[in-house]
Amino acid sequence: MSKKRGLSLEEKREKMLQIFYESQDFFLLKELEKLGPKKGVITQSVKDVIQSLVDDDLVLKDKIGTSVYFWSLPSSAGNQLKNVSDKLKSDLESSNKRYKELVEQSAALKKGREESDEREVALTELKGLQAKHNELKEELAKYADNDPAAFEAMKEAIDVAHAAANRWTDNIFTLRQWCSKNFPQATEQLDNLFKEVGVTDEFDYLELAPALPLNSVSVPKAEGTP
Repeated sequence: MSKKRGLSLEEKREKMLQIFYESQDFFLLKELEKLGPKKGVITQSVKDVIQSLVDDDLVLKDKIGTSVYFWSLPSSAGNQLKNVSDKLKSDLESSNKRYKELVEQSAALKKGREESDEREVALTELKGLQAKHNELKEELAKYADNDPAAFEAMKEAIDVAHAAANRWTDNIFTLRQWCSKNFPQATEQLDNLFKEVGVTDEFDYLELAPALPLNSVSVPKAEGTP
C-alpha cells in the first residue's frame, strides 16, 4: 500500500480555521493541540500553523490573565481579503496615475524634436563639435607635463622626497656611530654588516640639482604650427 501523503501547510491552515469557524469559540493552545489531530493536523504542527494564521491576521489572540486565547470568525478572513483587495486597488490607481504622468512627460519632451532637415543639420553639427572637443582634449593632454601647476607640484614633491632621504641618511650615520661607540670590539663585523646593506664609505647625503625653469623646457609643436 502506498504511504498516505501528509497535509501541506496551506491544507493544515484550512483545517485549523475550520475548528474556529465551526465552533466560533475561544481556545487555548493546548486545546487546539488536542483538536488538531481530529482534523488531520498532528499535535507537533499545531503551534506553528496557528502562529502562521496569527501572522496573517486570520486568527486573533489575546492574553487574559495568565492565559493566551485564540479565536477567529469567518468575517475575519473576509476583512483580511478586503484589506488586501483595497491595497491592491490603491496600488493600481497609483501606478495608473504615474503611467499617465510619464506618458505626458514623454510627449512634452518630444515637442521640438520632430524629425526635420534643420534638426538633422543641427545633430550633424553637434557631432562634429563633439569630435573636435575630443580632439582638442587629446592635444591638450600632450602638454600636461609642462603645466605650470603640475611642474610646481612636482618640485614640491621632489623637495619632500629629498628631505626624507637625507633624514634617513642622518639616522643611518647616527646608528653607525652609536654601534661603533657601544660595541668597539665588533667594529669589523659591523663594517661588514653595513657594507652588505649598501652603506659603504661612499655613502653620503644626496645633493639636489637645481630645477630647470619651465620656459627652458622644449615643448612639442602642434601639427600645422610653424
